[in-house]
Amino acid sequence: MKRFILSLLLALFCLPLHADVAVLIHGYLGSAHSWHASGVNAALVQHGWQPAGVFTPRGLLPAASETPGNKFYSVELPSMDAVGLQAELLRGMLALVAQRHPDEPIILVGHSAGGVVARMALVRGGVKNQKALITIASPHLGTVRAVEALDETDDPFPISMVKEFFSGELYDVVRDSWAVLLDLVPERPGNLLFWLNRQSHPAIRYVSIVRSGPVGMGDELVPAFSQDMNNIQALKGQSATRLYAVSHALQPIDGRVLAELMAEL
Repeated sequence: MKRFILSLLLALFCLPLHADVAVLIHGYLGSAHSWHASGVNAALVQHGWQPAGVFTPRGLLPAASETPGNKFYSVELPSMDAVGLQAELLRGMLALVAQRHPDEPIILVGHSAGGVVARMALVRGGVKNQKALITIASPHLGTVRAVEALDETDDPFPISMVKEFFSGELYDVVRDSWAVLLDLVPERPGNLLFWLNRQSHPAIRYVSIVRSGPVGMGDELVPAFSQDMNNIQALKGQSATRLYAVSHALQPIDGRVLAELMAEL
């Protein structure tokens, strides 16, 4: 009996003093599966985080089982739709996360455009238990790649038909993405990022994971200065920053970096 009680007490002391919940938000043309396919999920699991399920607009696809400890969810958003629409769907998903974990802090992690979507959800308010926002290669100040994509598909008929014939599915995908691409052009008066970057943000922790590229200027899609939340007018000086000279896509290293960052929050 004494041995049983001792074992029980030891198990209790080995449990984490608190548990966090991370919500992983994919970027443009990504999906909830992006975190798995890139190796991020596996790296998080290696560092003690447990997958808890996938949130879709239709509801939660829960993981097979749950035990005490840090957990992470991924979300499935219509990434070709406007940032505002995605943010509203995300807010609904975050409300469900808070219902499932009423006493646990929530860390939002957004890759690429997903970081902007997460920030929009936070600015609109109503997100409970928010603890931190970590963004990875997110175009907070916009990217000229969005402008280029819009220009390349802004064609009258019959030029559009010819381009579609030779470019194939990619041309249609970009044309169908105008809503989100317009939201990701470099900030200027009158557009979404100009407005968003001047709104009051919640008093939580902010961390910018910046893809610095081989010469420190950024990755192939987003310049480094746009990825750093310290350059957002409403958040100047409030974000920690981590620089990594890798490409824009999610990498296995992101899982390790996220685990380390979330342990420090």
